[in-house]
Amino acid sequence: MNKTDAIARRILGWALNRWDRWYDSERNVFIHDSDFQPEKNLDHAMIIVERLEQLGFTFKKNGNSEVYFNDVKAKGETLAQAITNAAYSLVEVHSTSSSSNRIWRQLC
Repeated sequence: MNKTDAIARRILGWALNRWDRWYDSERNVFIHDSDFQPEKNLDHAMIIVERLEQLGFTFKKNGNSEVYFNDVKAKGETLAQAITNAAYSLVEVHSTSSSSNRIWRQLC
């Protein structure tokens, strides 16, 4: 599972429908992988920010290359890349930490 796929499935709650697209059951739409590129498109990255804020995470940015979701910090060459890296870090941290059951249930 690549970074974008992990974020789409674990944070946004999209189901993998086919090797190249997800299904968003909340909006009843299919999203092709070329239509969701959060590392390259700031609007797409902001979808992740909105979802994490709905789940209770606080988003902060430090310039255009460093962001925080609560205590998870990440950098990138662009703001979109930093957001994507931080979101992926959340997926990684919460999938391996046994003390994060409440937060992991929110993300799934």
